[in-house]
Amino acid sequence: MSSPTEFLDTLLNITPTHYLVVAFALFAIGLAGVLIRRNAILILMGIELMLNSSNIVLLAAGRSFGLQEQSAGVFVVFVITIAAAEAIVGLALILACYRKWRDVSADRFNLMKW
Repeated sequence: MSSPTEFLDTLLNITPTHYLVVAFALFAIGLAGVLIRRNAILILMGIELMLNSSNIVLLAAGRSFGLQEQSAGVFVVFVITIAAAEAIVGLALILACYRKWRDVSADRFNLMKW
């Protein structure tokens, strides 16, 4: 029988596989939100979840391949910047659609074609 400290050490030993499982779960939840929902704001939230899962994968890869923390963090900063720009543009489009049609359903966005 192992001691409680050995048991606690095995529980706290987090490997990159654990990070990948969490990232996969976040990506699956985000993908389901994008594919199932009709509300444009909820679709944007699903896209944000998918981008956050890619941040977790980047950090896990940086940790497992022995990259310095700063180099993996630089990629994460780029992804966060892209996610912020995506949120700004997406919310601006949603606001424009709401002003025109008083609805934020994704079914109405095909009316914005040239």
